[in-house]
Amino acid sequence: MKHPEHAVSIDLEVPFHDVDTLEIVWHGHYLKYAEIGRTALMRARQLDMADLRALGVGMVVVDVQVRHSYPLRYGDKFRVTTWCTRFDHRINLAFAIRHLAADRVAARGQVSLIVTDQDARLMLEAPDEIRRRLLG
Repeated sequence: MKHPEHAVSIDLEVPFHDVDTLEIVWHGHYLKYAEIGRTALMRARQLDMADLRALGVGMVVVDVQVRHSYPLRYGDKFRVTTWCTRFDHRINLAFAIRHLAADRVAARGQVSLIVTDQDARLMLEAPDEIRRRLLG
């Protein structure tokens, strides 16, 4: 799978506390992995929480979609890659979680965010500075 140039990846390993008695990752933890990937992207683009505050904005997750296609198990190494797919009144970030040894996508999905002002009021458009940083 080819990702855009602005995509950011982070490699992780499945910890014991993320698996069930069959040593398979519980489905809800994939959202945690997607969040780790989203955070890596935002930090790489100088859009972490302190950066957003300095810009006078915040971001709120409004929708998440995940499609599971291959199981992760205890000790598996995997890569989370995250990139921007839409930027207007919403910011959509796609992610892919790849099982490294099997070279297969374990899950993929999308996170939708909205931008708010400092008082948590919805902004109808995300500021151009966020677009510039996010898309590199």
